[in-house]
Amino acid sequence: MNNSLKLGLVGIGKIARDQHLPAIAANPRFALTACASRNAEVNGVRNYTDIERLLAVEPELDAISLTATPQVRFEQARAALAAGKHVMLEKPPTANLGEIEVLRTMARDANRTLFATWHSRHAPAVEPAREWLATQRIESVAVRWKEDVRRWHPGQDWIWQPGGLGVFDPGINALSIVTRILPREILLQDATLWVPADAQTPIAAELAFIDEAGVPVRAEFDWRHGPVEQWEIDVVTGAGLLQISGGGKRLSIAGEAVELAAEREYPSLYERFDWLIAHGAEDVDVRPLRHVADAFLLGARHEVEAFGL
Repeated sequence: MNNSLKLGLVGIGKIARDQHLPAIAANPRFALTACASRNAEVNGVRNYTDIERLLAVEPELDAISLTATPQVRFEQARAALAAGKHVMLEKPPTANLGEIEVLRTMARDANRTLFATWHSRHAPAVEPAREWLATQRIESVAVRWKEDVRRWHPGQDWIWQPGGLGVFDPGINALSIVTRILPREILLQDATLWVPADAQTPIAAELAFIDEAGVPVRAEFDWRHGPVEQWEIDVVTGAGLLQISGGGKRLSIAGEAVELAAEREYPSLYERFDWLIAHGAEDVDVRPLRHVADAFLLGARHEVEAFGL
C-alpha cells in the first residue's frame, strides 16, 4: 500500500455504499483515507461533515471521488481542484454544462486529472457492441429505459428538483451507452416530457434523434414502469439486430447471444481513474449531459398527476 493513492470519498449515500466503497476496497492502488458526508460515516477511516473540513485536515490526499447529488457537486469539485487534488465525478458530472467546462479548465490549469464517469459505458456489452457496429450499416436505433422510481429512488426528493434530472437520471445511462457504441454523432430533433404536477423534472420522456447520416434514433424513458425493469437498446443493421439488455449485462447479435466478461462497472471506473492520473490525462465527455440539456430546451412539457412528494 506504500505506492497507493490516498483517496477521499465525499457523499456517503446509497451509490457510495453499494458501488464505490466495494470498488475502492478491491483496488490496491487506492487507499481510502477519509470521507465526508452530512449524515453518514464510514467505519475505519476519518470522517468529516463537509469537504472543506476534509481538505483542510487531510492535505496529503491525492484524489477525491464525489458521489453527492449533482446540485452540490460543482462547488465540491472546485474546492478539491483548488486544493490540488485529482477529481472523479459520479454521473451526471454537474448540474449543467457550464459548470463542467469551468472544472475542466481548472483541472488543466492545475495539471490535475478530471474524470467525468459514465458507469454504464463500462458494462460488459458495451465495447463488443461498439466494435461490431463500427463495421455495420445501421438502419435504426430504439432505446427503452423503464423502471419503477419508487424502487430505485425511494424518498430522494432531490431528483424532482431543478438539477436533479428526473427520469433522465437513469435515462442518461442509456444515452452514455448510445453515444459510445454508435459510430456517428446523434442530434436531437424532438422531445416530449411528462412532468408531475408537484415536481420540476420529468417522470417520463420520449426523444427523437437522427445521426449524422439521418438514421433515426428513438428513446423512451419512463419511471412508471414495473415490476421488471426494461433497460434495452435495439440497433437494426443490414446484418441483423443487435440488442443490449439488462442495462448492458447482455448482448445478442442476429439472434445469437454473445458471451461477455463478468460485470464490473465500478471497479473498471477506478482502474480508469488510476490510469488517467498515472498518464496525466483527463476524461470529460459531456455528450450524454448535453443531450439531456437539449431535451429540456426542445421538449414539449405535459403535466401529469402529482407524484406525491
